Amino acid sequence: MSDKVKMSSTELGALWTTYQKKTMIMRILESFIEKSDDPKSKNLMSELWEQLNSKVIEIKTMLHNEGAAPPIGFTKEDINLDAPKLFENGFDIMFCRILKEISMGMYVLHLTISYRKDIIKLYKELTELTQTYYDLFTEYLLEKGLLPRPTYVNMPKSVDYLTDKSYLKGSNFLGHKRPLNTVEFGLLYHAFETNITGIQLMTGFAQCAKNEEVKRYFIKGRELSKEILKETGEIFLQNDIQPPATPGGTITSSQEAPYSEKLMMFCTYLLGGFSIGSQGFSTIFNLRNDLMVKTGVFGKDIYEFTREGITIMISNGWMEEPPRMDIHHLNNQ
Repeated sequence: MSDKVKMSSTELGALWTTYQKKTMIMRILESFIEKSDDPKSKNLMSELWEQLNSKVIEIKTMLHNEGAAPPIGFTKEDINLDAPKLFENGFDIMFCRILKEISMGMYVLHLTISYRKDIIKLYKELTELTQTYYDLFTEYLLEKGLLPRPTYVNMPKSVDYLTDKSYLKGSNFLGHKRPLNTVEFGLLYHAFETNITGIQLMTGFAQCAKNEEVKRYFIKGRELSKEILKETGEIFLQNDIQPPATPGGTITSSQEAPYSEKLMMFCTYLLGGFSIGSQGFSTIFNLRNDLMVKTGVFGKDIYEFTREGITIMISNGWMEEPPRMDIHHLNNQ
């Protein structure tokens, strides 16, 4: 009789979600690696693939050992390595960097709901792996001039406390808005940077999607990212800050999909969830009321867009059902 601690429901859910996401990332990496013409970026992505592959095998083994059916996730059926290159000019590393941002956030959550030592160890290792490659991807983009550094400011020489509640209003009786602080700028900058890549991704997905409903959905996603860029850029200009000129990559003229529509929809769903979390974070830490309202509206729009995507995935049979809370059987044992 084994005395090993059983896997809890929260751990099962975390591993199930991680397996889905990791298999998606591996398929995207395989496509990028196949079409990469830069030895350094190809090596980076190939090394990451090897590391992730071993972790996917480990997760699958853990689930099998508990008698749990692992999810299907994403397989070789979800990529077409013969399709022409869809993205160029560093987009592969830019997008991999964003995927690593999402991974960092998800591992923090999954660690907090894991209690078994081997599962905690897995998430610690995944966190370290993700942080390592996030740094390597950032370094690569900076070296290539594909990732501009944010605006510099004069360093503060003193420390002050807020005593005037009008700081929250963001404007005085003449309607003049107070300048952004560095915290607010950082949150807006992150939204600007990620949505530039988002526009490129949605445009590329829409260009090669064959299902008309799916194509319209990706176009809608592109327009949503454009709107966030427009409004964020206007805030920067009002503060005499030049919006960052992040290239975002280049889209080729290919209309042959390198990925299945199931994978492209799930990828968009994942990015939507990440964006909702980012906007929620921004809503709290943006102290100017107008910024709080604006990021709240962005969050609402992204939420509605993401929910629409879930409906499309379900109607096409592309969304796996997460493991059920099947405890009735256990309680009767």
